[in-house]
Amino acid sequence: MQIEPEMGLLVAAVFLFAGTIKGVIGLGLPTVAMGIMGQFLPPTTALAIIVLPLLVSNVWQVIRAGAGLGTLRRYWLLMALLGGSLWVTTFFTASVSPEFLLGAIGAAIVVFAVSNLLGTPPPVPDRWDRTAQAITGISAGVLGGFTGIWSPPFVTYLIARRTDADEFVRASGLFILIGGVPLAIGFWQSGILNGTTGPLSAAMIVPTLAGFTLGEVLRRRMSARAFRRVFLWLFLLMGLNLLRRALF
Repeated sequence: MQIEPEMGLLVAAVFLFAGTIKGVIGLGLPTVAMGIMGQFLPPTTALAIIVLPLLVSNVWQVIRAGAGLGTLRRYWLLMALLGGSLWVTTFFTASVSPEFLLGAIGAAIVVFAVSNLLGTPPPVPDRWDRTAQAITGISAGVLGGFTGIWSPPFVTYLIARRTDADEFVRASGLFILIGGVPLAIGFWQSGILNGTTGPLSAAMIVPTLAGFTLGEVLRRRMSARAFRRVFLWLFLLMGLNLLRRALF
């Protein structure tokens, strides 16, 4: 699919906004971008455009948050299963119908918004951590391979493990980065990321990082909690609209 200049500017505005959200709360780039682009672009095109901004912005976040070997050792099982299941799932993404993808993306956004609006999930004790990591990694990978969004399961897991704010930012940045690599490889192998969508995806790195920088400034000047609730309600509406488009 060829993207007209006017559409390219609209997509850049989407990534500027999505990068700003990520700068404020530490995540949300694929959720925001897919939630908005899914309203006016084919799902596979939107998925391809997300790949490179997702990778670069999370490398930046991981470096700035200071994620290291301790984070890798703590969550190695989750990350291994996330990366493997996500890569395998990407081989099926190009063959499913646009309606299925719209419905899957909409459902992922609705689950993410509702689970975060409802409050705190029950705590996961240490003895169940490996099981929780396995379930989280596989479910996030399958969801991410079909929709480009794999944050709902791991956000729920991190909240259930009662991680502090710094650990949350370190781990979430690393989880998204770990998922972004097989996502890019799988979409390239399946043809979703190609000579048309690849350059556009690369171009969206600039507005994404500009938005991320702006978001970090805003985070120091406003209540992130209030902002988070507003964008969660907006996500809920966008997700419900995508479900409507998939069903009607």
